[in-house]
Order: sequence, then structure tokens, then C-alpha cells
Amino acid sequence: MCGADTRYLIVTHNAVTMSRMHRLFGVTMIEKGVSRLVSVDLGGAEELLAAE
Repeated sequence: MCGADTRYLIVTHNAVTMSRMHRLFGVTMIEKGVSRLVSVDLGGAEELLAAE
């Protein structure tokens, strides 16, 4: 049973898999010892690109 509120967590670096997601989360380390969580809404990004 898969409802509208079902969510999945997939850990991957596969570009094809990532391209099919609605939102991407990642962790980046700009400087040693300081991690930062990054979130990208791919639907919003597509809208921004289409507006250009």
C-alpha cells in the first residue's frame, strides 16, 4: 500500500537515480570539521530554469 504521505530514503551517488527524485539532501564539508546539510527541491529548480 503506497499512500500520498509515503516517503522513501535512498542513499546513492547514482546520477540517474538522483535525477528522478523530488528533493535531494546532502552533507558538505566546506572546511575541515564543519559539516553542513544541503537540501535541493528539484521541482523548484526546474521552474527556475524554465523561467529563464
